[in-house]
Amino acid sequence: MPRDVFTPDGARAVTAVAPAKINLHLGVGDARPDGYHDLLTVYRAVDMWERVTVSFAGGAAGSGDDDEITVTGLGAPQVPTDRTNLAARAVDLLREEAGSDARIAIRIHKGVPVAGGMAGGSADAAAALVATDRLLGLGLGRAALEERAARLGSDVPFCVRGGTALGTGRGEKLATLLHARAEQHVVVALADGGLSTPTVFAELDRLRAERSVPRAGGVELLVEALAGDDPAAVAALLANDLEPAALFLRPALRKTLRTGQEAGALHGMVSGSGPTCLFFCSDRDHAIAVAAEISESGVAREVRVTRGPVGGAHIISDDPSGVTVPGVDPTGK
Repeated sequence: MPRDVFTPDGARAVTAVAPAKINLHLGVGDARPDGYHDLLTVYRAVDMWERVTVSFAGGAAGSGDDDEITVTGLGAPQVPTDRTNLAARAVDLLREEAGSDARIAIRIHKGVPVAGGMAGGSADAAAALVATDRLLGLGLGRAALEERAARLGSDVPFCVRGGTALGTGRGEKLATLLHARAEQHVVVALADGGLSTPTVFAELDRLRAERSVPRAGGVELLVEALAGDDPAAVAALLANDLEPAALFLRPALRKTLRTGQEAGALHGMVSGSGPTCLFFCSDRDHAIAVAAEISESGVAREVRVTRGPVGGAHIISDDPSGVTVPGVDPTGK
């Protein structure tokens, strides 16, 4: 992962990281008049990280020169580098609040699948908020950053917070599950291409209009299981209402899920809106063994082993010398 935090003129740069999310439970209500759906979800942050560096680029915003936005890493060509980029929108939000007209360079290094149902774009926005807050000297607290994050997207507040949390509303209203700290190991199977989240929600609406589709229900038993230290008990209670829609749009994912189950995973499921698939395991050695079988089967473009919960967005470097913050792993772990 790139570690330089220099701009061409040596100006100050701030780097932050934010984690991917998975949904241990994703209950989706019917479409609301505003087009959104009410969600009941249990988020968990896992150690796959987006890294965002912001720095002053010289000149003034709106002077005819756009901010510099560069993207490297996993799936970089698929990420927009205009003002639709969520990290750029986060910078715009705080720059306006600060009353600044400075041009800001934004450098994103992708570590989370693009359009993979793990909130990579939301993590970019969360990291950009934290870094830009420091760069512009706003001094916003965590709660204030989460409030701004909710203006950008439903998953962004959780990527700021991290850990394990209950999400309601559009997913932006959070309640941290402090007791849910037992480490969990998950195999992540990445598919070729992505799935558009709005498309998957629309497909779920269509399926529900045509026939009865099972719903995830409540989270009480899952929350209780998360307080313990039994991965199998947690795995038995995982649910995702978007999975039928994702499987309809990408039927090949059924083979991926079947392969992971046959490899011995405790549970396999589509991650969020997909097409990434998740396989929950009893410990790291179990996860490595499951990952090896999935990889050998050829049903996934790439297979990784990850763990959670991990913390939310945070600064890892704030010094033009490139020295990272003492005691902080530069990867964000």
